[in-house]
Amino acid sequence: MSAKLKEWTADELVAELKRRERAGTAMAAGGERSRARPTHGGRGRDVEDVPTHDLVRAAQDRQRVIYGTDNRKDLYQVTSTRVKKAAASVVALVKSGDLTQQPDGSFVLATSSYQTDYQLCGSEPFVNQPLGCFCSGFLVAADVVATAGHCVKSAQDLAGIRFVFGFRMTDSQTATTTFPASAVYAGSSLIGRALAADGSDWALVRLDRPVTGRAPVAMRTSGKVSGIARLFVIGHPCGLPQKYAPGAQVRDNSPTPFFVANLDTYGGNSGSPVFNATDYKVEGILVRGENDFVSNGSSCFVSLVCPTTGCRGEDVTRATVWAAKVPKSARAPRGAAKAATSASAGKAEPGKRS
Repeated sequence: MSAKLKEWTADELVAELKRRERAGTAMAAGGERSRARPTHGGRGRDVEDVPTHDLVRAAQDRQRVIYGTDNRKDLYQVTSTRVKKAAASVVALVKSGDLTQQPDGSFVLATSSYQTDYQLCGSEPFVNQPLGCFCSGFLVAADVVATAGHCVKSAQDLAGIRFVFGFRMTDSQTATTTFPASAVYAGSSLIGRALAADGSDWALVRLDRPVTGRAPVAMRTSGKVSGIARLFVIGHPCGLPQKYAPGAQVRDNSPTPFFVANLDTYGGNSGSPVFNATDYKVEGILVRGENDFVSNGSSCFVSLVCPTTGCRGEDVTRATVWAAKVPKSARAPRGAAKAATSASAGKAEPGKRS
């Protein structure tokens, strides 16, 4: 695989493949040959010389799949208070350009059609729902989010990402696409990141301020997940509103930096927390998996369905690889230290900002 593709997400690869397909179709129809506008803010230029078959192979390696029956549920269908609490810590990674701030300070998220973007058959679950994000993440400290390393490539890349809590369906027809300012965060720095040959794939992002009204997850800090543990995952498959997928188990517990499980996940689930269904601790970050979709033999695509013990499984970077790097306390917001010093000296004026 080309080194240029190492840090491209499955969603970015699929978008680039579709761009090439559109460009090819236009040329075949006799359209004017022009330099197609690259996807993702010009990054398409970085892979102009990469053969299409290499893009396809890379996309297939990073996409996800359904094992056995599709266990995914929308959050409005969930009754467990523990699952709801876990879901509140999960965040959508959104391109900053897809958010528009309103006069009241709220943000509106631009979305696209799941069915159209993936050329899906009408029988696919969630086919009428919108897409609005490219990866998932979760709160591990008051102002720190964990996600996959390939979702946040660099500090420069981080500048174009926003972390949005609450992108979910409120009922079978309605998606939340307007968010209060308190649900939208920027990243201030990369605390740590890995995308290594041994399979390690993780990133820790410091947010611009502590998150309010949501509790960080508990996570495994030592040892190894049990080989018979029941697992569930919460995230944004393909960029859909948040989904809960229970009923999974460990398939291969032997690799050191990651384990393999039969989780019902797709591209977009990258960065999702994988929870132990017994103690609700995070066992790791969903990072790689089987191909998502296959042609139904006509003009649309359906989810690839594997036996519970079939296909390659989904890779999860173990929490023990990165948990020790999570800061123990939140960094004070800018100006907070000055305000605290002023107040302790009796110099603070009521109602006046420092």
